[in-house]
Amino acid sequence: MNLKRFGVPTVIAVTAAIALSSCASNEGGAVPEESASSLSGNLVGAGASSQDAAQQAWIAGFQTANPDVTIDYDPSGSGAGRETFLEGASDFAGSDRAFNDEEIAAGGFAKCAADSSIVELPLYVSPIAVIFNLEGVDELNLDAATIAGIFAGTITTWNDPAIAALNDGVELPDTAITPVHRSDDSGTTENFTEYLGAAAPDVWTYEADGVWPFEGGEAAQGTSGVVDAVTNGTGTVGYADASRAGDLGTVAVQVGDEFVPYSPEAASAIVDASPFVEGRSEGDLAIEIDRTSEEAGVYPIVLVSYLIACQQYEDPANVELVKAYLGYIASEDGQAVAAESAGSAPISEALREKAVAAIDSIQ
Repeated sequence: MNLKRFGVPTVIAVTAAIALSSCASNEGGAVPEESASSLSGNLVGAGASSQDAAQQAWIAGFQTANPDVTIDYDPSGSGAGRETFLEGASDFAGSDRAFNDEEIAAGGFAKCAADSSIVELPLYVSPIAVIFNLEGVDELNLDAATIAGIFAGTITTWNDPAIAALNDGVELPDTAITPVHRSDDSGTTENFTEYLGAAAPDVWTYEADGVWPFEGGEAAQGTSGVVDAVTNGTGTVGYADASRAGDLGTVAVQVGDEFVPYSPEAASAIVDASPFVEGRSEGDLAIEIDRTSEEAGVYPIVLVSYLIACQQYEDPANVELVKAYLGYIASEDGQAVAAESAGSAPISEALREKAVAAIDSIQ
């Protein structure tokens, strides 16, 4: 990954970070008197439902260390979260994609000072699992073209020769395939369709988009809706943040000559193998995932979910609180909490340095 945007980052000197570190070793969860936080106030965030489990764990940890702070996060979906942030109804956003160049050029971020850029931090990294419900089958090997054919509707039964050829010895039933996609504007959908278009362009001829590009299959609201639809169906298949895969069948994706199952380690590996988007401001750490990488051990269907804030806020009242909360999320402890609660992939030390420097630059 290109890591040249900042020099050595300065350390965020935030009382809450000290309090949180002390609290992490306190099994009872109480904040020791000597490390009581002086932070107070309310932060409002909204956006990616994929972050919900991690956000609840981050909020619980942060509020335990900072009892006079309240943080609200509405998992309304990436598109809704970006819109809420644009309108100034939230202090920060969670999004499964970064703002694109056109959106940034248009500006209009109501909470931000005039001419302020935005900070985009890839602090929640998770594989997107291809999940299915097929009696007697728990795992399948699939290549990009076959996955694309299933979701495009050109592969319609589970014993199709394309699936059978990749799964020698697996007894595949003559069951109709019902693909399930998100009905809402979703960063998970955008990441998934970006993979399909990059890795199987002859089969998947649609542009990457957060909105499903055609009618067909079954539509469901949010990550929970997709998981529920796949769970309650027969022969159903969908895509969701891997932390929500549960007991459903999952797909190992072909990368080069191997089939790679999803894992935090494989998700982290593809992020580190991918460059930053060119032409962004120093605090904007948008990553351009290499969906066609053939490096060993990488899982290319990965969701990089961002925490988004103003580089400079119009009203400085909550700046310290925003920096403290984002600093906790980026910290080793914060990433460990997310990994435990949501199965996400902790970011690398090199990426953490960049994130800390970006957070420290918020005014």
